[in-house]
Amino acid sequence: MTTVRTFLAVAAMKHWCISQMDVSNAFLHGDLEEEVYMCLPQGYTGLGSSITPCTAHGGVISKPGTGELVCKLLKSLYGLKQAPRQWFTKLSTALIAYGFSQSKADYTLFTKHGSEGSFLAVLVYVDDMILTASHSSLLTALKQYLHTQFHMKDLGALHYFLGLEITHSSTGIFMCQKKYAQDLLTEMHMLHSKSLQLPMGTHVKLTNYKGKKLASPDVFRRLIGKLIYLTITRPDIAFAVQVLSQFMHEPTEEHLAVAKHILRYLNGTQGLGILLSNHTNMSLTGFCDSDWGSCCDSRKSTTGFCIMLGTSPIAWKVKKQSVVARSSAEAEYRAMASTCCEIVWLLALLKDLGLSKLTPVLLYCDNQAALHISANPVFHERTKHIEVDCHYIRDQLQAHRIQPAYVSSHEQLADIFTKPLPVSQHQYLLSKLGVVHAAQHST
Repeated sequence: MTTVRTFLAVAAMKHWCISQMDVSNAFLHGDLEEEVYMCLPQGYTGLGSSITPCTAHGGVISKPGTGELVCKLLKSLYGLKQAPRQWFTKLSTALIAYGFSQSKADYTLFTKHGSEGSFLAVLVYVDDMILTASHSSLLTALKQYLHTQFHMKDLGALHYFLGLEITHSSTGIFMCQKKYAQDLLTEMHMLHSKSLQLPMGTHVKLTNYKGKKLASPDVFRRLIGKLIYLTITRPDIAFAVQVLSQFMHEPTEEHLAVAKHILRYLNGTQGLGILLSNHTNMSLTGFCDSDWGSCCDSRKSTTGFCIMLGTSPIAWKVKKQSVVARSSAEAEYRAMASTCCEIVWLLALLKDLGLSKLTPVLLYCDNQAALHISANPVFHERTKHIEVDCHYIRDQLQAHRIQPAYVSSHEQLADIFTKPLPVSQHQYLLSKLGVVHAAQHST
């Protein structure tokens, strides 16, 4: 989904045409490379002949060596393990034959750079495709080509993709999941509940040992799974959802109460989403933060980061660190290393999309000690226990791909991904993150 956001953010900045297509019976287009036999359909006996004529996808034959009647498949079918791979192989072969190049950063992205600055890109998710082009005539020609190769449905301008509601306007592209949030609230019988201003209380500390275990944990697990999908366009709930996802194995009534707290917050903010602006500069900026020893059970720290393309949020993440940090500086340094890895990957992805002059990327951190460690390998004796992979950030600094910089805690956008915040600061950071309400976005 980071690729989807990045793809649309670049398209909005460049004012490209965006369209959507769907493949009918996608898996039936795949060609099989192996011999695959299938049991006869229930009720078919094969009486009268041991061999029947082949159909488009296979025929009934006598299996060699056994004499048993089976179906030998000539084409891919739904239900085969090979079906998704064979379909994608056929699609990618057709796109490459048209002149596309497959991205090494994300294999589902195909790009074509033409003469005089023309550009085409296709992003694939199973049988759904987003197409964008610098000129509408290029898009029309590509659609005609795809129609000759596959049975396609042209869905027109992009408005709804994988549960994401996409609105185009003079200010850019607005992405939200309002209907998804409404359906979730209706399912949980909380559509008419009292709304709250924060997704999580500022003093909430969850553990594995407090509260009565739920008799039926499946409800909690399904709820958290759906909330995780909602974080695609809702960075404001990412931290609270990440905290609750750590208790999926044995949730308690206290965990469920916090999950319902998130739902009450969603009830008052159903229309929130992210704005991918078309009036912004083409620069990449990263913000990283950590909350030292925040896990009450393991004392591990939490890493949070977000990456902005101009003023458009394209990537964010909240994750508990894998080891216990011995100091806040180490925890912040690990957060910087994780953000650095994401930035390097995004640079490769954006290069395929035609944006190449983005380095050095400013990486903001609010910990001076971590900034010194990244710049000076012998800054302090206590840093010698930090794993070598964390020092990856130094290599990127020397290669001029990133430029660490200090930012005050008040302006640290990643703060919202590491801890619950007061209402005023929560709303301030959301405005800086490009999170707006649907009512504020003029169509």
